[in-house]
Amino acid sequence: MDDSEAATVGPLRETVRRDRPPRAGLVGGITAKARMTALIVATALFMENLDSTVVSTALPSMAHAFGAAPVHMNVALTSYLLALAAFIPASGWMADRFGARNVFRVAIVVFTLGSIACGAVNSLPELVLARILQGAGGAMMVPVGRLLLLRSVAKSEVVAAMAWLTMPALIGPLVGPPVGGFIVTWFSWRWVFDINIPIGVLGVLLVTYFVEDVREDAVARFDRTGFVLSGVAMAATMFGMETLGRGVVAPVISGAALVLGGGTIAGYAWNARRSAAPLLDLSLFRIPTFMVSTFAGTLFRIGVGAVPFLLPMMLQIGFGLSALQSGMITFAGSAGALVMKPAAVGLLRRLGFRTTLVWNGVLSTASLAIVGFFRPSWPLLAIYAALLLGGFLRSLQFTAFNSLAYADIPRERMSAATSLYATIQQLSLTIGVSAGAAMLAVSMAVGGHAQPELPDFTAGFLGISCLMLLASPAALLMPRAAGREMSGHRARAE
Repeated sequence: MDDSEAATVGPLRETVRRDRPPRAGLVGGITAKARMTALIVATALFMENLDSTVVSTALPSMAHAFGAAPVHMNVALTSYLLALAAFIPASGWMADRFGARNVFRVAIVVFTLGSIACGAVNSLPELVLARILQGAGGAMMVPVGRLLLLRSVAKSEVVAAMAWLTMPALIGPLVGPPVGGFIVTWFSWRWVFDINIPIGVLGVLLVTYFVEDVREDAVARFDRTGFVLSGVAMAATMFGMETLGRGVVAPVISGAALVLGGGTIAGYAWNARRSAAPLLDLSLFRIPTFMVSTFAGTLFRIGVGAVPFLLPMMLQIGFGLSALQSGMITFAGSAGALVMKPAAVGLLRRLGFRTTLVWNGVLSTASLAIVGFFRPSWPLLAIYAALLLGGFLRSLQFTAFNSLAYADIPRERMSAATSLYATIQQLSLTIGVSAGAAMLAVSMAVGGHAQPELPDFTAGFLGISCLMLLASPAALLMPRAAGREMSGHRARAE
């Protein structure tokens, strides 16, 4: 998740000079004003990432409070991610129409109100509704911030700017598991949502006083038909995937949802070809770097998306650890991601995008598969080391995907690209949660287990690792020179 700064006249002048080399004396290759806005945007990202990790840690306790099966609690994650995927398509248009600062500020307010609602619910259905409200606010945070970044820096600065910006945001996943475990163990799970309130208030104040507004002069007409079709397509498809074979609803309802999802996807594709300004511009897939980054990145994210659901549950149910103990272990993956960010620029300059995505993808898959073989008898140091290494490798892969996707996107199509990429990004993470839960449920059914056991978690991690491994050969479809202007790989080779 890489975001950046905004501004009006000054940064827009910098945007015109996108092809000039970065000026000397800039920390991370971006201006002081850009760094200030990046930190402010990172405040909102910190809140969003903190929320996702503390909620994952609190799921078993919430399941007990609601009288629900732990394996069904993944809907608390899926509903939020589904709301992100449904509302993100409109983010680029809204930022151009109403101004990035206004949209970003409202998004923080909506997310904070959703957090208050989550802390007040008394049942799983109520939690799902409150999480959807949270997702509606969160949908505007990441793509709008990323859009501002891409409009403010030269292509040669994109990797450094994204890596520099996301470092504060990564603190959320780093402290989330232990904080969530501490709150659930010593207080109430409701507090994991209430901690968003002061962060949200601070974010609104910082955006109001320090972030300037930016919007496009010419804004296309809003694609209402496309917005409805894309929302229905994602909601129906994910509902069908989530409930199929789980006993939550009748199989015929799950099947009907999948048919509706497939039909509306086809309907959206037809509408996009007819629309002069489609909400999600599918013609962007004709750009090779964007297509490969999106396709391979989706396969990779499906595997990673299952981790926040499977890992805390394995540690708490399979290992018998408390929420606090679980959180103190799972934070190691985020620590590895935080350590990687300063190294991303140098690694991509040395290896290039294609080599990095192929071989780092293989190593990332292997590190995730190892997690499935964790057992209570393992030394704690070995578990920490495996999670730290896995977080480092996966974060490098995300930085490469998130930068390369925009390597060949013209500036006038940047809003459309950020909306489409962010939509697919969030949808793939949603599929990952559902895929991990489905594989866990299948293993339980085969083994005849009423509650998930350690072999079931092993099967779940191995299954998602197989999906994740497909991203590496997909990355071979891009040329060796892909993204050289961003990585600087060519200049180093010469």
